Amino acid sequence: MSTPRHIIIGDIHGCYQELCDLLDLVGVTDSDIVVSVGDLVDRGPDSPSVLRYFQERCAAGRAVVLMGNHERKHVKQIFSYSQEITRLQFGVEYAAATEWMSRLPYHYETPDCIVVHAALMPGVALAEQREEILSGSVSGERELTSALGERYWHEVYTGPKPVAFGHHVVGPQPLVDRGLIYGLDTGACHGGRLTALCLPGFTIHSVPARADHWENEKRKWQEPVLLAKPWLDMGLAKARRELERYADEGGSTIVAIKTWLDSLTDLMPRCHAGLMQEAARLGAQHGAAGFSASVESHPFKALLQLAHRGRLDLAAVQGRCATPRKTLELAAALGIPVPVAAPWAAG
Repeated sequence: MSTPRHIIIGDIHGCYQELCDLLDLVGVTDSDIVVSVGDLVDRGPDSPSVLRYFQERCAAGRAVVLMGNHERKHVKQIFSYSQEITRLQFGVEYAAATEWMSRLPYHYETPDCIVVHAALMPGVALAEQREEILSGSVSGERELTSALGERYWHEVYTGPKPVAFGHHVVGPQPLVDRGLIYGLDTGACHGGRLTALCLPGFTIHSVPARADHWENEKRKWQEPVLLAKPWLDMGLAKARRELERYADEGGSTIVAIKTWLDSLTDLMPRCHAGLMQEAARLGAQHGAAGFSASVESHPFKALLQLAHRGRLDLAAVQGRCATPRKTLELAAALGIPVPVAAPWAAG
């Protein structure tokens, strides 16, 4: 029985049309084994279709997908902008997709080649390589830098087999060195190319990207990603820090959320004054003896009791209403109008 052809593909990053173009170019058949170096998802326009293609082919025993740092982020629930976009792209299928990604291997070996997502520690047996280095996590890259200094791992790698990898964009053309190193990430999601290495002949094939997908997706998904965040239940300070993560992207949604948060901060002194007035009114109506009973069912009775005793300051109000939801609930309880509508409720 002949050895099946292995088609090793660099970082796809949700570029489904380019994946189809590349598979057409190499003439993929049902007997081929299609190997992804990892980073199937994030940044591109159609991560769900890319994942479904590999899930179906893996189920038939005709594909292998390695754990890239982007899959690892989803599995460990470490979210930056690209993971948040992907989560929305998958919708209700996201939990199942993440569970599938959690079972991905960190390396693969053919008769001709070792395949990893990001790197190998030179001189360490494949079975003893750390997952963080294989997948290109931040800690794994720090470990490589500590061990190798300014040198790249593939510059000092000497065998025993050629290695195909992705992770770092090597340029518009794959990195081929000494017949031992095959860097296959040619930046498809950034408008570069999607590249495959076919074994056993070590032939290289690539197709151009149809667009700079990541730039397009960042703009397309900014509003849905921002509005999907749990702003109502974030601490106000945390909410401001979260907005700062997107400051470089700009956009009207960021401005609208910031304006809304500013309005809630400005509402605090009015809520403090409203509590003082309400405590004074209830005290006059019920007297000192009846005050506690009069506020027993009030949602902010602790603040009213402080006000009644003359011990309510602005810091106490801010501490009790640390989230937008609590601030809005207090304003509603006091009948204080909110000057700026939440961005998702405006209009």
